[in-house]
Amino acid sequence: MHTELQLDNQICFRLYTASRLVIQAYTPILNALGITYPQYLVLMVLWEKDSQPVNDIAHRLILETNTVTPLLQRMEKQGIVVRKKGELDKRQQIVSLTEKGKAMEEEAYNSVPASMGEELKTCPLRLEDYQNLAKELDAIIDTLKKKQ
Repeated sequence: MHTELQLDNQICFRLYTASRLVIQAYTPILNALGITYPQYLVLMVLWEKDSQPVNDIAHRLILETNTVTPLLQRMEKQGIVVRKKGELDKRQQIVSLTEKGKAMEEEAYNSVPASMGEELKTCPLRLEDYQNLAKELDAIIDTLKKKQ
């Protein structure tokens, strides 16, 4: 038997499982806001800097535009964002937050971090551990992004 192919020896399985379970933990919190986890990611990008081209949002999320566009269409129907043609390049779609989308930042701030903190309170990791883990995951992400 090839030990390299055993599930317990796969870092990718741990990353996949952690990601899936973290998103699962976010789901009830975000349901209260009326959004999905991918929509939450889009909102975080727009809360950092409003009025961005679809391509920039997709790039920031390391997704294809054809993945982001349906998310934006649903968010537009919910009244969270608006899409307009670019002034300089009419082929470009600029995404901006509506007042509802802007107000959701405060709602998220008041509920998401505390709720996720509560979810993870029994985890033995300290804040410093999470910060180090983020750096290590960034290194993996950066390495794999370069290969695309």
